[in-house]
Amino acid sequence: MKYSTEIIIDKPREEVLEKLDNIHNLKHWQNGLLGAIPISGDTGEEGSKIELHYKMGKREMTMIQTVIKKKLPTEFHATYDTKGIQNTQQNYFQELNAYQTRWIVECEFLFNSFAMKVMGFLMPGAFKKQSLKYMKDFKAFVEDGESVSNE
Repeated sequence: MKYSTEIIIDKPREEVLEKLDNIHNLKHWQNGLLGAIPISGDTGEEGSKIELHYKMGKREMTMIQTVIKKKLPTEFHATYDTKGIQNTQQNYFQELNAYQTRWIVECEFLFNSFAMKVMGFLMPGAFKKQSLKYMKDFKAFVEDGESVSNE
């Protein structure tokens, strides 16, 4: 399953990337994040891995982020692996002007189990909706300092 989403952030690209490229900021825009633990490499650099722990409703999930390409200020690509699913995410950052940045996300989900294949087939919109929710929360964090964290 593939899809693309995008959002315009009313801040300069340099400021957007400064907030995005900081592991400590994840909690401010990824609702449900319990923790992010570096497990190998230099955090955020190509080849590095981070273990991400989420609680979504009553369900807890662990995901491994692997950075596959970091060519800032224009691109950042990573894979996210969890039980039954691999998500490859390509992020592009376009400087629209001195005060606006377009963030484009191209996602591809590969389902490794029958149950996940069925879920992807029956609910493809749920994945895109979740991606867009994270992007909107990131926009609110960058533009207005709003955080989804309870801390």
